[in-house]
Amino acid sequence: MACARMMTSMTIDEQLTYLTKGCVDVVRETDLRKRLEQSAESGQPLTVKVGFDPTAPDLHLGHTVLIRKMKHFQELGHRVIFLIGDFTGLIGDPTGRSKTRPALSPAEIEENAETYKRQVFKLLDPDKTVVDFNSSWLSGLGSDGWVRLAARYNVAQMLERRDFRKRYEAGQPIAIHEFLYPLAQAYDSVYLHADVELGGTDQLFNLNVGRDIMPSYEVRPQIVLTTPLLVGLDGTEKMSKTAGNYVGINEPPGEMFGKLMSVSDDLMWDYYELLTDLSVADINTLKQGVASGLTHPKQAKVDLAKHVVGDFHSVQEAQEAAEEFERRFSRKEVPEVVEEWMGRVPEEGQRLTALMVAAGMAKSGSAATRVLSQGGVKIDGVRVEDRFHTIAATQGSFVLQVGKRALRINVTKD
Repeated sequence: MACARMMTSMTIDEQLTYLTKGCVDVVRETDLRKRLEQSAESGQPLTVKVGFDPTAPDLHLGHTVLIRKMKHFQELGHRVIFLIGDFTGLIGDPTGRSKTRPALSPAEIEENAETYKRQVFKLLDPDKTVVDFNSSWLSGLGSDGWVRLAARYNVAQMLERRDFRKRYEAGQPIAIHEFLYPLAQAYDSVYLHADVELGGTDQLFNLNVGRDIMPSYEVRPQIVLTTPLLVGLDGTEKMSKTAGNYVGINEPPGEMFGKLMSVSDDLMWDYYELLTDLSVADINTLKQGVASGLTHPKQAKVDLAKHVVGDFHSVQEAQEAAEEFERRFSRKEVPEVVEEWMGRVPEEGQRLTALMVAAGMAKSGSAATRVLSQGGVKIDGVRVEDRFHTIAATQGSFVLQVGKRALRINVTKD
C-alpha cells in the first residue's frame, strides 16, 4: 500500500513538514510532533476530524484546500473523519456573520450531504474515510447534557470571538443558540476523541473551543491546524461563486484548465502549495527553475493545471485539456471579434445567463440556460456549461461565444 510505504519511508520531520505545508496556524506543533512519534511507536493512527456544514453542495477548489490536507493525513495512514454537521447545520454557523444566519431544513441538509459525499471522494479514498453525522450524538445529548456542556464556557469567552464582539458592540442581536454552535463543534471533538482538527483560518476560534473544553471531559486536547482561504482567479478576493472567481470541481476538464491558466504568475505558487500534493522541496525547486530562466512560467502553469485537472478527472483528460488549450490559444483559434459590448456588473458579480441576455446574446434567461446546458457557450474559447457561472466585476475583457456568434465583452464594476 502507498500509505504504508509513505509511513515507513518518511521521517517524523518529513511528515511534520508535509502535514503543515500551507497551514497558517498549528496549535501546537510540539504536540503534533509528539503524537506522530507516539503513533509511529504504537502503530495506532491519529484520529483526524474535519467538520462540514452541508450548506454549499457544489464545491470549488477553495473548498478542497481542507480536503487535500485530510488526504495528506490519510496518505500517512491516519484515520480521517469527514464529519457532516447535519445537527449544527440546523443552528447555522455564525462565523463571519453580521446577523443571525438562517438554519437549513432537514431535507436541505440531507440532499446537500449526499452531494458532498459524491464530490469529496474525488480526492479522498472512500474505503479509508469515515463519514459521520454529528446528529448521531448531539441529538441524544439531552437537556442535562446541553446544560453541562454550556457550563464549560462563559459569555466573556464567547465575546472574545471577533464577529460576536463586533455585533455586541454595535448593538446587533446575537441569538442564544448561536453560542451553542462552537460548543456543539467542540463536543464533536470530545465524542470522537479527535487528535487533530482541521479548519479554515476563519474557524480558529471554534477549533480552539474544542481544545479548551476537552480536558474537562478527561480527553486530551486536540491539535488544531488551519489552512488559508484560497484567493480566487482574480488574485484579490477569496474564491467564491459570488465573486465569480472560482473553479468548480465538477467543471469539464477544458474549462478547469483554461481558468487555471488565467491566474497570475505570483498566485500560481499559492495554488501549487494549496492545491497539489507536491512537497515544499519540490515546489521550491520549481520556483528556482522559473527564477533562473530554466523553466518558462507558462510551462510551470501548464504543469499546475495538469496536476489539478488530473486530480478531479484523469491524467489523460488533463493532457487532452492541455493540448486543446495549446491549440486554441497558441494557434489563435479564438475567433476574431469585431463587435464589442460594454456593461456594468454589480460588485458581487452577475450570472452569465443574465449577462448573455443583457448583451443580446440570448432572448431570455431560460434560453441562455438552455444553450449553456447544450455546450454552446464559450468564454475565451473555453466551453462553459455551469448555469450558475458568475462573471466577476473585476473580470475586465473577454470573448463570449454563443453558437457561431462572438462578442467582446468589457465589464466594469457597477
